[in-house]
Amino acid sequence: MKWMLVVLVGGVSPVNTDLVFDKFSDCLSAEEQMRQHYADAFEAWDRTAATRIDRRSDYRKARDIEAKRLLSNVGTCVPHGGGDQQPVVAPQQQPSAPASPQPAATPSPQPTPRP
Repeated sequence: MKWMLVVLVGGVSPVNTDLVFDKFSDCLSAEEQMRQHYADAFEAWDRTAATRIDRRSDYRKARDIEAKRLLSNVGTCVPHGGGDQQPVVAPQQQPSAPASPQPAATPSPQPTPRP
């Protein structure tokens, strides 16, 4: 099975990254790298803002907003079916029965945000 990294912007809105991995562990590693990138970006912003913003209350407000903007984005790994798989069709047992179209059951994985 292949795995795709999906980013939940603001912890809610899923964004497809088109990053597909053969192993679940590789996908989790990419998610960890993404989280570290956001944490590094926040720390860099925080160092700069601490020297630029004069009033402590303004700094705290700006820091809260920036933390929410950067740190609320989370990644999750979801199963990826890809376009190369063909659905399995079971042969009909009773050829005399009229054929009625049956919609194929497709799994709809729900991404689960990770804390």
